[in-house]
Amino acid sequence: MAKIKVKQVKSNIKRPQNQKRTLEALGLHRIGQVVEHDDTPSVLGMINTVKHLVSTEEA
Repeated sequence: MAKIKVKQVKSNIKRPQNQKRTLEALGLHRIGQVVEHDDTPSVLGMINTVKHLVSTEEA
């Protein structure tokens, strides 16, 4: 299965609770942090929810 790298580029301050929880579920806690996940539909849906706060690239 393909891997995808997710990097938080914007803060979650003043964001709705569901976006804060989505970042937490992805394992992101601070700006500049990078995590690697499998390229599954559930992960892609979470990334789509916070696409304005993160950047992605293929691993």
